[in-house]
Amino acid sequence: MHLPSQGAEPSTSPAPSTDKPVRSWREALAVYLEPATLRMLALGFSAGLPLLLVLGTLSFRLREAGIDRTAIGYLSWVGLAYAFKWVWAPLVDRMPVPPLTPWLGRRRGWLLLAQVMVIAGLVGMAFNDPSAQLRPLVWCALLVAFGSATQDIALDAYRIESAATDKQAALAAAYQTGYRVAMIWAGAGVLWIAARAEVAGASGYQNSAWQAAYLAMAASMLVGVLTVMLSPEPQRRELPAARNAGEWVRDVLIEPFADFIRRYRWQAALILSLIAVYRISDVVMGIMANPFYVDMGYTKDEVASVSKIFGVIMTLVGAFIGGVLSARFGVARILMLGAVLSAASNLLFAWLAGHGRDLAALIAVVSADNLAGGIASAAFIGYLSSLTNVNYSATQYALFSSMMLLLPKFIAGFSGEFVDHFGYANFFTATAALGLPVVVLVALALRSTSRPRTPPRR
Repeated sequence: MHLPSQGAEPSTSPAPSTDKPVRSWREALAVYLEPATLRMLALGFSAGLPLLLVLGTLSFRLREAGIDRTAIGYLSWVGLAYAFKWVWAPLVDRMPVPPLTPWLGRRRGWLLLAQVMVIAGLVGMAFNDPSAQLRPLVWCALLVAFGSATQDIALDAYRIESAATDKQAALAAAYQTGYRVAMIWAGAGVLWIAARAEVAGASGYQNSAWQAAYLAMAASMLVGVLTVMLSPEPQRRELPAARNAGEWVRDVLIEPFADFIRRYRWQAALILSLIAVYRISDVVMGIMANPFYVDMGYTKDEVASVSKIFGVIMTLVGAFIGGVLSARFGVARILMLGAVLSAASNLLFAWLAGHGRDLAALIAVVSADNLAGGIASAAFIGYLSSLTNVNYSATQYALFSSMMLLLPKFIAGFSGEFVDHFGYANFFTATAALGLPVVVLVALALRSTSRPRTPPRR
């Protein structure tokens, strides 16, 4: 199960390089103990917590509650909030939030507002029983997703403005560490709490157990709230005022796209097509992974230990391997390797569907799948970063990373209906087949875009 693919990847847009004196190992490591880095560790935890609670973990809960797979598939469209966050990102960057902005500042005001939305949505999800009425829970999940996406926007800005360029790598590393820890807590932790909150001897779906788990997750968001309250507001950037609304729209939304098209010309369509479908195999498959585990008879504890903890660890191992291989052999070759492995690993789930309930087999399949996903993610992030113009790096990277989720998330909404009609084995085989056009697009894109026709503006 590809955990990062169910939502949004943590932001890793590169910062411009600067010439700095070489530090000693002690000085280099000391940056990880600085207050700004420790704050980013806690804020990364706050950013990573909501993702699975409205996607992967929620699908486990819904299937256990007896919700049909078709409905679960459609409900995955809640995750499209992450794919469209670039639409309201300029508002978060520029608009104040009365009365929070005068009290906390622009960045912390937006962060606190977003965290309050997430907490309110999680509490609402806790107190709504999907087996009795599904719609209120869906609205609460939408609130969580919107608040979480808004928190991501504000947090990226806060991170960039909180430290000098030479410390951004440490801040990003601390952020991603907190993010991954939160994913384990929101994946394995919530299943562990729900399993132990169940009434002994009772059978069937127990909403009270999930209520306790989701309330614990809402309380866990206080880590981010307290961090925001105790953190300083970064120095305010005075943004140049646009002369009119048309100029503002052109500079913020149109020019980053226009610059990309000017540099790559007709090849831009090929590159954008590749971005739109590169992760399609694992994103579409990931929506049905948890319902598959439930239907195969795996317990909460088994899924928590194998998929949520071991799977995340293997994803990190895959990302490390992908980064090393990309540095050794180049991003292009590893991008192709990631595309092949992501599609092929889905065939292992098709085999598992026919093999039957087997914990050892589940461990092997999840390990291989997440390892492949980590390699693909590392190469793809490197590829996206190479496409950006330094003058628009944050905006273009955000647009690219949002685009990579839009089509896969939309298609994933029909995954439950496909499973209901054709079964899990055929579904997993079909998701593997979705990777074949990706391999072709990778080959074409890398062959035709080894160099941009016009160098990016500096």
